[in-house]
Amino acid sequence: MLIAVFGLGIGLPFGVAVGLARCSRSRALRRLCDAYCAIFRGTPMLVQVFVIYYGLAQVSFIRQNPALWWMIGDGLNAAILAVVLNTGAYTAEIFRTAFLSLPKGLIEAAEACGMHPWHVFKRVKFPLAVRQALPAYSSEAAIIVKESSLASTITVLEITGYAKRLMSETFAIMDIFIVTAAFYLAINIVVLTALKLLERRLSFVR
Repeated sequence: MLIAVFGLGIGLPFGVAVGLARCSRSRALRRLCDAYCAIFRGTPMLVQVFVIYYGLAQVSFIRQNPALWWMIGDGLNAAILAVVLNTGAYTAEIFRTAFLSLPKGLIEAAEACGMHPWHVFKRVKFPLAVRQALPAYSSEAAIIVKESSLASTITVLEITGYAKRLMSETFAIMDIFIVTAAFYLAINIVVLTALKLLERRLSFVR
């Protein structure tokens, strides 16, 4: 639950920021963010978890830096970081597409009224982009919940980790993993229902 909550809570604003950067006029910033998205969207999350937890732990600079080692050295923190970076790349693509699909005439009308760029973003661009992005982001939110199970590969005892432990103790493989699947399904139903209600609330159609 912690991995999913932090993945959604941190990954969403981070992804929105990267999505905005990918629409920036700065070519260097766009290329940097494009490279980040290409790497994290083009490689399996399991590999990313291993690189962050096992690979970066071999870098002496990280081991000697207390803040960096706190993020990498602990399995739970490393799993959260991997989920945030992974979902940030997908969320950035979702919101980049949403920002590019906004009606230019509406934005130009807001600018013609003398609105400050920040107010244009806050009152026009972002609310419209959220409406456009919510359906696709709902799928990403469900994926975040399911991908949290990969934390069990780096010794984090989340739902799947506990299921593996119980399986080794009781050998009731089918029963345990059916209950495990039910837990993930219940969590995703709650998340998807909340996002569906938000989508309905933000919809133009009442």
